[in-house]
Amino acid sequence: MVDLLDFDYGPLRGLIGTWEGAKGMDISPEPDGVEENPFYETIVFEPAGDVENAETRTLTIVRYHQVVSRKSNDKVFHDQVGYWLWDAEESLVMQTLTIPRAVCVVAGGVYHGESEPGAVTLKVRAAQGDPDWGVVESPFMRDNARTLAFEHELRLQGDRLCYSELTRLEIYGRSFDHTDTNELTRR
Repeated sequence: MVDLLDFDYGPLRGLIGTWEGAKGMDISPEPDGVEENPFYETIVFEPAGDVENAETRTLTIVRYHQVVSRKSNDKVFHDQVGYWLWDAEESLVMQTLTIPRAVCVVAGGVYHGESEPGAVTLKVRAAQGDPDWGVVESPFMRDNARTLAFEHELRLQGDRLCYSELTRLEIYGRSFDHTDTNELTRR
């Protein structure tokens, strides 16, 4: 039997595990302004081995599932699944994600090494019309809550994970920067 932890996960290796955090803040658009939602969440990152692309490039994969609940009522308001991928040959990190609103994102960025000893920072981005890193969504979302751009930054140091995420939306007749931030610890 193959041990999935034996693969070269590069900067993704430190993500593997179950993470919990209750310091989250979601700033989202509302028809008449802005809504701020404090939240808590769990993210599970699992090793998934590697895959060969076109028999020439090996990508190492970490699968994840993120569940986010409002502190005000304990209801789940965001459920996301996807993959983080490592391309060692190109020093690329990639994130693919789907949310149950018929939106899919393929984001990527170059990994520049540890930002300081023991600290890993991963930055990815995607945008509508970008030939490399894009966004696909259903006609309803395109017409009513279009995702124009996506940026995600993770900072990992030991058993502490902080992230900030920006999703630029066109919604309610205006552009809006929907943001999420949180600090999580490994269980």
